[in-house]
Amino acid sequence: MSAENLKDKLERVIENIPDFPKPGIQFKDITPVFLHPKLYEEVIENLAEFSRGKVDVVCGIESRGFLFGIALAVKLDVPFVLIRKKGKLPPPFISQKYDLEYGSAEIEMKEGQIEPGQRVLIHDDLLATGGTTEAAAKLVEKQGATVSQFSFLIGLKDLKGEERLLKTGAELYQILSY
Repeated sequence: MSAENLKDKLERVIENIPDFPKPGIQFKDITPVFLHPKLYEEVIENLAEFSRGKVDVVCGIESRGFLFGIALAVKLDVPFVLIRKKGKLPPPFISQKYDLEYGSAEIEMKEGQIEPGQRVLIHDDLLATGGTTEAAAKLVEKQGATVSQFSFLIGLKDLKGEERLLKTGAELYQILSY
C-alpha cells in the first residue's frame, strides 16, 4: 500500500470537529480509525516501516500515544514504555515538568524501563506545539538513552511542533500534516 493511498483513506475517516474543545480549534477526531481494523493495521505497518531496525524501545505519551504506540512496539518486536501524567505511576519513577500556554504540567516514566544507550521512538497521535513530546524526550535522556525518532499520526504545521522537535536531531515522521 502506498503512503498516499493510506493518507487518502485516513482523510476520509478522520473527522474534523469545528470549535472543539473551544472556539477556533479544529479538532481532528481519530476515533473513527478504530472502526476499521484493516485501516488500523495499515497505519501500524506504515509507522513500522519508518522505524524498523532503527529503535530499541517505543515510548507512548498518555493517553492517545498508547492507541498506536503499543501495537507499533509489538509490530517492531521491541518493548513499550508508558509516559504518563503526574501521579499515575507507582514508584520508582522520574518526572519532567513542562510549560503549557497557561501554567505547567508534569509527566512521568517508570525508572529503569529504558537502558542507557538504547535508541527510543516517542510516539503520539498528534503533534501540536511539541511541548509534551519535548518533555518526554527529556525523560528518555535522563535515563541515558537517545531519542532517535518521533512519530505521529497527525501533525499541525501552524503550531510549529515539528520545528521544535527537529532541533533535537531526531528523525520525525507524520502520516498526515495539516
